[in-house]
Amino acid sequence: MPLPFFFVENVAANSLVLDEETSKHIIQVLRKKNGEAILLTDGKGTKATAVIKNDNRKKCEVTIQSREKEEAKKLAVSIAISLVKNTSRFEWFLEKATEIGVAEIIPVICERTESEKFRHDRLNGILISAMLQSQQCWLPILHQPTPFKDVIKTKSENKYIAHCVEGEKTSLPVERSKKISSAPQSSSIILIGPEGDFTEKEIEEALAKGFVPVTLGATRLRTETAGLVAAVLLCNQ
Repeated sequence: MPLPFFFVENVAANSLVLDEETSKHIIQVLRKKNGEAILLTDGKGTKATAVIKNDNRKKCEVTIQSREKEEAKKLAVSIAISLVKNTSRFEWFLEKATEIGVAEIIPVICERTESEKFRHDRLNGILISAMLQSQQCWLPILHQPTPFKDVIKTKSENKYIAHCVEGEKTSLPVERSKKISSAPQSSSIILIGPEGDFTEKEIEEALAKGFVPVTLGATRLRTETAGLVAAVLLCNQ
C-alpha cells in the first residue's frame, strides 16, 4: 500500500513539526504511530520520506529519512481562464487541471466576466488536495485575478486563444518548433474566455500580441470545460 502523502511548505530541515490539521489526520484519522513512515512534498518538486518521531495529535514530529527531486515537465502549461458565476464549477476546473499537470493557473478578468469572487486560500487548498491525491510533487501556481490586458503581456513561447468567433483557427495540439522543443523547459499559455466569450476588441488585442487562435473541438464548451480540454491537449504534448 502506498505511503500516505502530505504537503509541507519546507522539507529542508531534518526534523519537522507538522501543523495541527496534518498532525490530527496522521495520528487520529490514519492512526499512525512512532516509527511509521509517511511521504511529504513541498509542492516544488521535492518528495521526502519521513518517520514519525513524536505521535502527538496536535504537533506530530517527524524525521526526514531521504529526499528526491522530481523534474518539472518539459512543457510548462499555463491556463489563463475567466472566472465564472458558479464558484463550484471553477473549483472543479482547478482540481482537474491540477490532476492533469498544469503548471500555472491565471484567473482572468475580461470585459464580460460576471463574477470576481475569489478566495485564494480556499482555492489553493483545493490545488494542494488534488496534487496529493494524484501523487504529484509540483503544485500549480495560482495567481490572483488579473486583468486581461496584463495577461496578454506574457513572455510564453507558445501563446493561444480559444474563442467562438468565426474565422481561421488551428487545432490543438499545435506542433512546436524544433528550437522550442529542444529547450530544457518551454512554456505554453492559452486564454479561455468567460461565458459570453471574449469581445472582438479583446481578441484583436490578443492577436496583436502574438496569440494564435485555436479550436477545442466542434461543440461550444462551457468556460471550465474548455479550460479542462485545453489542459489535456497541451499537457500531453
